[in-house]
Amino acid sequence: MRYLPHTDEDIAAMLGVVRCADLDGLFAALPADCRVNGELRLPAALTEWELDDHMDRLAGAMAVSPEYLIFLGAGSYDHRIPAVVSSLLARSEFVTSYTPYQPELLQGTLQGLYEYQTLAARLLGMEVATASHYDGAAALAEALLMAVRITKKKRVALSRAINPHYRQVVRTYFAPTGYELIEIPLLATGLTDLARLESAGELAAVALQSPNFFGCIEDFREAAERAHAGGALLVATFTEALAYGLLKNPGSQGADIAAGDGQSLGIPRSFGGPALGMLASRKQYMRNLPGRLVGQTKDRAGKRGFVLTLATREQHIRREKATSNICSNNSLCALTAAMYLASLGGTGIRELAALNHDKAEYLKKALTDAGCVIPFSAPTFNEFVVTAPGGFDARYRRLIEKKIVAGLPLGPYYPELAGHSLLCVTETASRENMDALAREVKS
Repeated sequence: MRYLPHTDEDIAAMLGVVRCADLDGLFAALPADCRVNGELRLPAALTEWELDDHMDRLAGAMAVSPEYLIFLGAGSYDHRIPAVVSSLLARSEFVTSYTPYQPELLQGTLQGLYEYQTLAARLLGMEVATASHYDGAAALAEALLMAVRITKKKRVALSRAINPHYRQVVRTYFAPTGYELIEIPLLATGLTDLARLESAGELAAVALQSPNFFGCIEDFREAAERAHAGGALLVATFTEALAYGLLKNPGSQGADIAAGDGQSLGIPRSFGGPALGMLASRKQYMRNLPGRLVGQTKDRAGKRGFVLTLATREQHIRREKATSNICSNNSLCALTAAMYLASLGGTGIRELAALNHDKAEYLKKALTDAGCVIPFSAPTFNEFVVTAPGGFDARYRRLIEKKIVAGLPLGPYYPELAGHSLLCVTETASRENMDALAREVKS
């Protein structure tokens, strides 16, 4: 085995092969303002106890429950996680991110992923699902690239009601491709103006989120009919997978591909991660799915077994034939979601989704009675937009001082909605806390 070069002669030989005069030449392609010149400006080393104190000070600058009442969703949601999920997940054989290449050694991992694929496909109303994406934004971008490959068209339409961070990730993916992105504007109801698709020209796909970023429930059926009439695919996206315990799933409404985030399915928020990118499609598009698919088979003795049936990642096949070189193994989060879905079962998911909806409606009415305005008339799931006479910003700052985080101010993302806030309610919000928010808003 040859180890990495470490002598001056080895380094000089390496630089000669790549035709660089010195090590700095390796970084010449990076813009000067992106490179660090000189020593790194790092603080002095701390002892373990000093570091603990420093971390405590940093944590004290953040608003976290239960000290704060937090009504914030916008793509990351606080849900109760059954103790059985946390207990099973702590088993050492599950805690690995390694791809299950060797079926004779990894039947447990392969079966767990197979169960996840089955449950995810049922939840989304699709025929096949993968477990190879880190978050919903990446899954959406991959789904749109799928649509481009399938239709051979180079324009994609995104609803402006899709989570702004998701749209930014899609723009990043598409920037070097030459493919065109257009945005579909909003109606006064908080829904997407699907009628604009008639004048959008030839499209590879239409991407629609439901519940959308404002919590409003979009019409996947109408979107699918309009997309298909123009030869495009409908890519249904979501940030709150639990909603499909109550709402009709994308597949039943004509969606061709479903892509979004499964963070709600047993994965704690943990200050921003991890997440679970969910991607599923109809069987006819299976070979365009990025990542890996686990299939069920029989071994030579006739016993049931599990294997990687399809792997279209660049490390498995020729790079130019790969569907993606970004997707990776996300087994632990996928297994978490499978445990969560299996723990609740179909009835439990439906009841939990209904509870989320009903609690949000309770807070919506309480805030309306307190003098707030609900600007969008469309039905919502567990999020909704609120404002007040003169705007909500002043109230928002006053509530923060009282340790209540009244949602997400929308002005930075939608300038026309300055003074509006996006609030979220899940099963974790008590009636007492919701009543406390309404009282403080009214006072």
